[in-house]
Amino acid sequence: MELGLLILFAITFIVWRLKPAKGIKTISTDHLKDILHDKEKVFPDVRTAGEYKLRNIRQFTNIPLGGDFTKLPKEKEIIVICQSGMRSAQACKQLKKLGYENVTNVRGGMSAWRG
Repeated sequence: MELGLLILFAITFIVWRLKPAKGIKTISTDHLKDILHDKEKVFPDVRTAGEYKLRNIRQFTNIPLGGDFTKLPKEKEIIVICQSGMRSAQACKQLKKLGYENVTNVRGGMSAWRG
C-alpha cells in the first residue's frame, strides 16, 4: 500500500511539473523553425553559458535562468528555450510574475531541436 501511494505521488508530481502554467503557451521545435525570423519575437535561451556556447540557435540570446529578465521588451512575444523544456518553463513562470503577457515555452528544448 505504501509503495502504491509513493508511486502515485511521484506520478502526480511529474505531471504537475510538466503541466504548462496558466497563460504560458508551448510550441514544438518544428513550429519554432517557422517563427525564428519574426522581428516581433524575442528569443532568450536560459541554459548556462557553457551549454549555450557548445550548441545554440543563432537567434537566441543567452540569459541563464536566474538572470535579469527585466531588460526584455514587454511588448514582444518572448519565446524561451533551454535543454529539455524544464528550465524554460520555470523562466516562463518568472516572466509571467514580472508582468510579461505573451510568453511561450519551446517544448523539448534543444534536446528536441533538429536544425
